[in-house]
Amino acid sequence: MSDLPRLRLGVNIDHVATVRNARGGAYPDPLRAAKLAEQAGADGITAHLREDRRHISDADIEALSANLSVPLNFEMAATDEMQKIALRHRPHAVCIVPEKREERTTEGGLEVAQDENRLAHFIAPLREAGCRVSIFIAADEVQIRAAHRIGAAVVELHTGAYCDAHAEGRFGDRDAELVRLTAMAKLAHELGLEVHAGHGLTYETVGPIAALPEVKELNIGHFLIGEAIFLGLQPAITEMRRRMDQARG
Repeated sequence: MSDLPRLRLGVNIDHVATVRNARGGAYPDPLRAAKLAEQAGADGITAHLREDRRHISDADIEALSANLSVPLNFEMAATDEMQKIALRHRPHAVCIVPEKREERTTEGGLEVAQDENRLAHFIAPLREAGCRVSIFIAADEVQIRAAHRIGAAVVELHTGAYCDAHAEGRFGDRDAELVRLTAMAKLAHELGLEVHAGHGLTYETVGPIAALPEVKELNIGHFLIGEAIFLGLQPAITEMRRRMDQARG
């Protein structure tokens, strides 16, 4: 048996809303997906309310806040609008992410070091409201130290470059990125930050990240929603949970 604590799994249900919005109706319902994820062993639900509302809507956040029995991780840009929404709902966690209207998905980590003063003031009311504040950043020492200085409780390390390199067969780049993620997880932990990781993780790539002892939580969405088309949502999550536990053990 491993001495490592159980690794938490946060399931991002954004792209259930993407499918719903493609037809403009009410089906499929992200809340239903979230409840199924709970039943399958998800430790939390992640939802990103974007400025353009391309997937998750304000009504979704209302429904999730009122009906979940596991913590809600509210992903948001560092804007006044999103701060007001977060302070109204007071989710268990808020994860501050970069956001560009033209991007398909979050393309990189937040630039914290060049915006420290504003971000420190931005997250202060969220911390005072009892929200656990997480910063989504690249595995970069400068950004990790800046996140620590502004008072974040958590850093979520962006695993997109690692996953992209694996998918494209650039295994040298993949291994180099894993070395970087390993080192930066250790640094963040030494600074007293809780370490999470996510973005682009699949059955093939989750193992080495899940095995990092400093990592406490993985947030996985798009792959699980895609895999649910073939397996069903609960079996897809159950298999991811199995692989995480196997890597942890």
